[in-house]
Amino acid sequence: MTLGEKGSLMTTTVAVKDELARARAAEPAARLAEVVTVLRFAGTVDREASAAGMRVVIEAELDSGAVARRLCGEIRGLFGIAAHESTPVGVLRRSRGCLVRVVGDGSELARRAGLTDGRGRWLRGLPPTVVGGDLGVVAAAWRGAFLARGVLGNGGGPALELLCPSPESAMAMVGLARRLGVRAVAREVGGADRVSIRDADAAVSLLGMIGAAESGPAWARHRPHVRARVHGSRSAGFDDANQRRSADAAAQVSARVERALEILGDRVPENLRAAGRLRVDNAEVSLDELGRLADPVMTKDAVAGRIRRLLSMADQLARQEGIPTTEHALVGQ
Repeated sequence: MTLGEKGSLMTTTVAVKDELARARAAEPAARLAEVVTVLRFAGTVDREASAAGMRVVIEAELDSGAVARRLCGEIRGLFGIAAHESTPVGVLRRSRGCLVRVVGDGSELARRAGLTDGRGRWLRGLPPTVVGGDLGVVAAAWRGAFLARGVLGNGGGPALELLCPSPESAMAMVGLARRLGVRAVAREVGGADRVSIRDADAAVSLLGMIGAAESGPAWARHRPHVRARVHGSRSAGFDDANQRRSADAAAQVSARVERALEILGDRVPENLRAAGRLRVDNAEVSLDELGRLADPVMTKDAVAGRIRRLLSMADQLARQEGIPTTEHALVGQ
């Protein structure tokens, strides 16, 4: 694939998300399902100190300003809770990234949205109201998941793919796709849970049902044809390559985290220090495994959120003091 083709496909993915961000779900239940799924797939929940004591903060990192604005408006409209949009700081931000933050009312939002259980723990899957909703709710949930973590394929793999926060959420999306008449498959690749739709026609059908009736077919027209391939040893080679890339990425993050702890010293919040030490002491395990090793147990997106904030805080301080950032811990930097 040429650089121009790859850029064109990326632009089409953005166009699909922009069209979905303009879609309107009239029923409150459908609007709620979309918000809940965006927060579940892109959100992290944490606690931070304030003048009034500890407060719950919900953050959702999104790759589109239009999606972020839609989420802020829906949170205000459905719950009467303020949500603020900003640009993420630090080197981990996405190219068009936006951060939506709910501070102070985070626990209230999580409770009313059904994102926490009776003990206040973040759900690993999706709420029963979403999984058992009507087809309008099902379509809205898929729209939210795609807005949060969806990507369109380039012809060499799945036509459509979701990066999921947990195996439970991945299986929920497979079931919801089945209710819409679309076959999706859940799998783990390099420690990350994904839901894939391999057939381009099925992906276009799904995109039409969730609100991308124009940009979905446009993507399909520009998608390169896939040549038949011989599987077996070549597929195994791809799997090995994915595992090597995953291990290399984990090692690089571990090195950066170790540098971040050095930069911050005693100034690092204890919850971020604990997540950082967990990553450094278990440099080769997946985020899901890190969450299970934590005490108390956390979801992998909560672990990732804390590590992201740790690196961002350290890089900001390093720039202020004119010392090497965490990136200088990487090999070859």
